[in-house]
Amino acid sequence: MTDVATSMQQRADEFGRRYASLREQIGRVIVGHEDVVQGVLTCLFVGGHCLLEGVPGLGKTLLVRTLAKTLDLQYSRIQFTPDLMPADILGTNLVTETVDGRRVFEFQKGPLFTQICLADEINRATPKTQSALLETMQEGTVTIAGQRFELKKPFFVMATQNPIEQEGTYPLPEAQLDRFFFKLVVGYSTRAELAAIVERTTMGIQTEPSPVMNGEEILRWQQLIREVVLAPHVQDYIVRLTMATHPEGALALPVTNQYLRWGASPRAAQTLALAAKVRALLDGRFNVSFEDVRRNFLPALRHRVILNFEAQAEGLNSDRVLLEILEKLPEKADPVAAPR
Repeated sequence: MTDVATSMQQRADEFGRRYASLREQIGRVIVGHEDVVQGVLTCLFVGGHCLLEGVPGLGKTLLVRTLAKTLDLQYSRIQFTPDLMPADILGTNLVTETVDGRRVFEFQKGPLFTQICLADEINRATPKTQSALLETMQEGTVTIAGQRFELKKPFFVMATQNPIEQEGTYPLPEAQLDRFFFKLVVGYSTRAELAAIVERTTMGIQTEPSPVMNGEEILRWQQLIREVVLAPHVQDYIVRLTMATHPEGALALPVTNQYLRWGASPRAAQTLALAAKVRALLDGRFNVSFEDVRRNFLPALRHRVILNFEAQAEGLNSDRVLLEILEKLPEKADPVAAPR
């Protein structure tokens, strides 16, 4: 093994140990939901935003709050309500009086100026307020009255939402959904997990996680993840999976044309590549496999495709359509012919 390969392996092993330390602290509070916790941590280590969907009471807010306690980062929580306005989260210019009696405008920063922002029940707010996060989620900046403010890095939006079928909710705009790295569906706990939850919360047992990681270390891991090798044939699989969701596209499958109205954007391919790199590191490898891609397919694309009327009429959800695409699209394909 060369010196470069040895160094890469050592860094991958160190990442695995630090990940395990962070996961252990979260496990002191959160019972079960292994896939959800791993998805949230994947978003953290690639610098992406995360959307958690589930009915009330499943621990979505508790998970994000616990994560914030394990990290030495600034944290704020915004409770989204129907009367919340964009200025309530971004901030606004206020008239203040200087020591010499002059009146000037001074920008009062909103709760979005943080590093971990919990957008709680984000789909309780109107689309106008939801859309106020678009610039911040994409560029890490806030523009008010022509003045641009940079947010401190790393910056994450961890949002929770109730199923859109519930009363008093507003579907998130497609442009905003696309800016979430993962959409994770939080389900009910198992019998054993529910027993452990009841025991922890009704017997006076207090468990608090300890901070184990700071922003500088997180940025270092984000850089390491981007150095993981993505072989051309695996990258092509990611590209073909994304294109297979485009109705009437060059690689569209019959199920795509039958049930999808819009397919995934290029962000889906970027998400699959980065998430697969995290999975590879957690398995102690510095190269991405097909299985790494497959295991991240649903959380990366379930919010980036739009079903047509026929799918809705048949009661299908995006997961069922995507799973059929994943099953029917081969991992390997013939090379693309070079242009003449």
